Amino acid sequence: MPHQSPPQPPTPSPAQPGPAAFDKAANTGTRHFINAARFSCRGLAMAYRNESAFRQELVLLLASLPLAAWLAAGPVQWVLLVGVVLLVMIVELLNSGLEACVDRIGVEHHNLSGLAKDLGSAAVMLALVLAGLVWASVLAERFWPLW
Repeated sequence: MPHQSPPQPPTPSPAQPGPAAFDKAANTGTRHFINAARFSCRGLAMAYRNESAFRQELVLLLASLPLAAWLAAGPVQWVLLVGVVLLVMIVELLNSGLEACVDRIGVEHHNLSGLAKDLGSAAVMLALVLAGLVWASVLAERFWPLW
């Protein structure tokens, strides 16, 4: 009987590297840039799939682009109007990451876990307030110039 080697576990495909496939020491230069872009795109895709608030804010961003172009008196106002919507999305991503870390630790209720999630939610709310203030200011300047 010929000798047969024991079955080997399946090798990860290049699109789905296994946990040991990422060599952090070799992640320099152009390779680092490519990996960072890939991880960022994966994070955005996961946020889109798993976070309804992120999807709502994406719709807000897409609606704000033409509205900001019409409303803004110049490029600086346009950047402010679109920038605050992007800021809301950034804070939402950070909040989602914080919530994922807290949930990874454990799903049972703990006061510190609740505090961490509440603080992340408060950060999103403050970013939304800032966005509302910026949009209201530009609207007021456009339609009530003596304000």
